[in-house]
Amino acid sequence: MPGNGRADAALPAVVDRDSWQAQLNELLVREKAHTREGDAIAAARRRLPMVEVDPTTTLIGPHGPITLLEVFEGRRQLIAYFHMWHHGQPAADQCEGCTFFNGQVRELSYLHTRDVTYATFCEGPYEASVRYRDFMGWDVPWYSAQDSAEALLAGREFGLLVCYLRHGDRVFETYWSTDRGSEVMAPSYGLLDMTVYGRQEIWEDSPSGWPQHWKNNGGQFRTDGRPSAQWSRLAAGRSDDLGHPHHR
Repeated sequence: MPGNGRADAALPAVVDRDSWQAQLNELLVREKAHTREGDAIAAARRRLPMVEVDPTTTLIGPHGPITLLEVFEGRRQLIAYFHMWHHGQPAADQCEGCTFFNGQVRELSYLHTRDVTYATFCEGPYEASVRYRDFMGWDVPWYSAQDSAEALLAGREFGLLVCYLRHGDRVFETYWSTDRGSEVMAPSYGLLDMTVYGRQEIWEDSPSGWPQHWKNNGGQFRTDGRPSAQWSRLAAGRSDDLGHPHHR
């Protein structure tokens, strides 16, 4: 796999520890400013107005139709990720970006302690898409938004992160983000950003000779033709059969 243990990649300069720490301290000033700006943006986000949405909008879950209000599971807030779905396609051809982002949201207990529910609203039909969830080994609440997409998205497209607030039996949308805004879901990117070679994607500002193998076109999330995370599931013996004919 490209970038895996490449011995020919360029190296940073080698200096003594005091010199290294001095430059790291300079960077730390910028990092702290970046953190404070993030805090200020979050504070502004908390002061946004909100828009009311229909709480009776119906999704499909494991027990059939369920309203948006019921998806809250009694909690005050809801975060929903709108997972893209390629209709009639096999698991190998499902959205690599949504697989990357949605698959890294695993431990929900900390959200629950803040009165927040997390759920996936998938573009595809419930039966096929939940097979994909189970193949991937995800245990987040999963619903099909296939028939309610127009009402929920209001002209937007899947690949979206949306925050909702419940007040009694009323539901409001308070925030949404997409594209790089979804990176908050992916600690892998945050960890890679701390490494010397970064994400190894060609758009990054890196020194000459640094490994940069992937374009920002979806290929960065795939290995040998599949979303990268699927390979370990296949190796574990899980079936990627989605229960419909494969159309290519």
